[in-house]
Amino acid sequence: MLALVRGRLPDADAAALASVVRDVVAAERARLAAGEPASGPAALADEAVGRIAAFTDPAAERGPVPPRVVNATGVVLHTNLGRSPWPAAAIAAAEAAAASYGYLELDEATGRRGPRFRVAEEHLAALTGAEAGLVVSNAAAALLLAVGLAGRRGSVVVSRGELVEIGGGVRIPEVIARAGARLVEVGTTNRTRAADFEGPLAEGRARLVLRVHPSNFALTGFAEVADQAEVAAIAHRHGAVVVDDLGSGALLDTAAFGLAHEPMPMERLAAGADVVVFSGDKLVGGPQAGLLAGRADLIARLRRDPLARAMRPDKAILAGVAATLGLYRAGRAATEVPVWRAIARTRGQLLDRARAVEAAAGPHVTAVPLESAVGGGSLPGQALPSAGVAVRVASPDRAAAVLRRGPDRVLARIEDGRLVCDLRTVEPEDDALLARRLAALAGR
Repeated sequence: MLALVRGRLPDADAAALASVVRDVVAAERARLAAGEPASGPAALADEAVGRIAAFTDPAAERGPVPPRVVNATGVVLHTNLGRSPWPAAAIAAAEAAAASYGYLELDEATGRRGPRFRVAEEHLAALTGAEAGLVVSNAAAALLLAVGLAGRRGSVVVSRGELVEIGGGVRIPEVIARAGARLVEVGTTNRTRAADFEGPLAEGRARLVLRVHPSNFALTGFAEVADQAEVAAIAHRHGAVVVDDLGSGALLDTAAFGLAHEPMPMERLAAGADVVVFSGDKLVGGPQAGLLAGRADLIARLRRDPLARAMRPDKAILAGVAATLGLYRAGRAATEVPVWRAIARTRGQLLDRARAVEAAAGPHVTAVPLESAVGGGSLPGQALPSAGVAVRVASPDRAAAVLRRGPDRVLARIEDGRLVCDLRTVEPEDDALLARRLAALAGR
């Protein structure tokens, strides 16, 4: 069989072909042991050639990129689906950066090594009103780096109500410990006041105040949160640094889209934060990145930290982040950043589209009002009035599994025992594809 494969791929490395052939033969042995009929050398060679082709084919089921999926769950920032698509400008910028050499760390005027591509960081500083900005690989990396401002074996003071788990089982106390700092807790789980920070700061037991956005949960009832400006004033009076982890970090006012107001980086800096930390791929809507903005001296210290080199993004990500932030500076984010386009869709617009899908898919599909979530740890408990279609099927679980497979994958949700597709997260150009997949369910 190896000879058959070599004959069809004469230019491929022999050792690489042999490795794939061994995998195919091992799979065939497992099938034979299970009592299945033999495939034959020609069929096995076809399988091996197909596997090799898939290694570099983006359209292949197990190719070099995750398969394309139509997100019909209504969750705008769906973590399991890579959150939100990038803006077209970010995709084009990343492709251009990846396709050629570029002046990543070279000064065009002198021809010598210069500062690493700083366009994204210049945009970041301008958008937040900060003195300087820094881009790293993700928000967790940004937080770890910022906590390091406390110094080795320094102490970080945090409200007990903000000692949260930020996803993936990572907890704020563990982040602080990993940064080599010690945790000082103040206040209680449900109530923390600015005065609670006075003691450890006045006594010199902490040199950094960390404020953490709760992200995935909301504190309600008999609760009190310390005033941000008061905490910053106390910290600065005692020579401490204030780091504000904003989580999603909205650069547009969420209240303008009918949602609760999400703290914005520029607001927190104005309220006294020295450094703010937030994601580049949640409400900002660009590539995965960690964004830091704040005082120039502190950002310079973070840039010099040896950990910063381990956390820096590559040229394609930097180009994508720069293009995304450029859309905000150009005033085009609300219409060109996919996460904001999805959030901005009204129920009336979505119902019109749902009725068109209903008409195209068949009588087993009905347009219905729905509610969708922003997701990604953003705006917990907030619901967006939405619309989509409900599908009458014998088994919603089996129907959902069918939609997840095939060349045109659709991820729906099951709600109240029915299969539903929320159009908030479906691009209008995919409505026909969705209707076609739903129509096919009628024959099952």
